Amino acid sequence: MVISISRLSRPVRRKYALLGFDRVMHLYYSGLCAGCIAILHVRRKIDMNRLPEGIIDFHVHLFPDRLFDSIWGYFSNVYKWDVKYQFYYRECIDYLEKHHVSPIVYSNYAHKRGIAEELNEWNLRVLDEIPGLYCFAAFHPDDDNAIKIAEKVLSHPKVLGFKLQLLVQRFYPQDRRLYPVYEMVMDKGKRILFHAGTGPVGNEFVGIENFRKLLDRYPELPANVAHLGGYEYKEFMDLLNDHPNLYLDTAFTFLPISPVMSSISTKDLEDSMHRIVYGSDFPNLIFPREEEMEFLLRLGLSDDFYSKVFWENGMRLIEIHSG
Repeated sequence: MVISISRLSRPVRRKYALLGFDRVMHLYYSGLCAGCIAILHVRRKIDMNRLPEGIIDFHVHLFPDRLFDSIWGYFSNVYKWDVKYQFYYRECIDYLEKHHVSPIVYSNYAHKRGIAEELNEWNLRVLDEIPGLYCFAAFHPDDDNAIKIAEKVLSHPKVLGFKLQLLVQRFYPQDRRLYPVYEMVMDKGKRILFHAGTGPVGNEFVGIENFRKLLDRYPELPANVAHLGGYEYKEFMDLLNDHPNLYLDTAFTFLPISPVMSSISTKDLEDSMHRIVYGSDFPNLIFPREEEMEFLLRLGLSDDFYSKVFWENGMRLIEIHSG
């Protein structure tokens, strides 16, 4: 079954147009289950009380103000995405805390050599300034003093590990230059947050095959894969059985325009509930932040699923990797 964009409601068409998804819709929505299409159209009453009273968001972006401005400008000019919440870091934290999100786990990354040290100095100041905040810090293997920078920032008790944004940083997860930081992370009881999937855009550095090569060498590497590994959702989820330190996060995954439920089932989600953490991608969103929560609630999953994904799993990882 191929769903034509002309048959969708006007608000949904506007969302697809915003994302530029009309050029790939026929690929991702061929054969999509009727129940998933219904999610796009049917606005059932959602019981938000099924979520825990407090929520841990394991995928927030915080940058210095000037970098946020550059990122939002890039999204607008290149992807034609207008970020809905253009909040600087204090505004982000205030907003999330008012919506009962705490602790907050944020990340940032060095998109080029020479900026990780300055970015991590900023991270350390922010972590000392604001309670209830944890961080995946910046690392770039081409920095002359990359390992010294990594050792310094990793010594802070609220730094959980490092963020590697393979799409933007343009290196493979199995790159030999990263071996020292992987080994440092394992030695110090920390972890890595990867952007390793092919969505919403891809290049030669991302994808399941590259990530499998990394796990062949470091099968015990403690790691989170952002965005549930999208668009290779099922393939990344299948890695969980053989790699007990691997987790997935939900950021920018369970949205009305997402193809995720054409690849996995509610049973897959229930079976993996112990290894998924909620993440929002806040503030770099082009939809209301609540839409992902509503999508997950519409799936009618168990109370145990919502408790683990929105609170318990994140708290366990913080307890393991902080300090």
